[in-house]
Amino acid sequence: MNFYLEAFSIFFKIGLFTIGGGYAMVPLIQNEVVDRKKWISKEDFIDLLAIAQSAPGVFAVNIAIFIGYKLRKKKGAVVMTLGTVLPSFLIILAIAIFFQQFKEFEIVEKIFKGIRPAVVALIAVPTFNMAKTINLNRYTIWIPIVSALLIYLLDVSPIYIIILSGTLGYLYGRYKRKKLTK
Repeated sequence: MNFYLEAFSIFFKIGLFTIGGGYAMVPLIQNEVVDRKKWISKEDFIDLLAIAQSAPGVFAVNIAIFIGYKLRKKKGAVVMTLGTVLPSFLIILAIAIFFQQFKEFEIVEKIFKGIRPAVVALIAVPTFNMAKTINLNRYTIWIPIVSALLIYLLDVSPIYIIILSGTLGYLYGRYKRKKLTK
């Protein structure tokens, strides 16, 4: 099979069946790109994840771009990005067309509320897998756990958790540097 067609279909399938966005896609992408196809090493994958997380924009798109670019430069980046975003675009388009007719039904509301715990779990799995790879220790393991719990239990937006975590991480880093220089 042509590499580009295969890469597109892998990322399309992942984009189509992954609820929860980019972080929920991580274990699936790792399974396909690192474990099954062996297109990149686990270490390279972790590096690309770190770059994708720190780059502005949507994480799922970023990781597709960086993996695609690493493998086949611009053409690979375009193919894998299209594979990632096209399913979401088509689903959102279908929802926008038909949702107005169904949004008043109680069952629809319950379905969306029922999906939330699954999304939290899908985000937690790659967090724990990355923790193993980067040797997360007892001093930092609480951060992803507390973040997931805040999102789930308090119905807090993940964006606020990311901003709060970044701010606290920055302040903690400054505190540690100040402590080391004394």
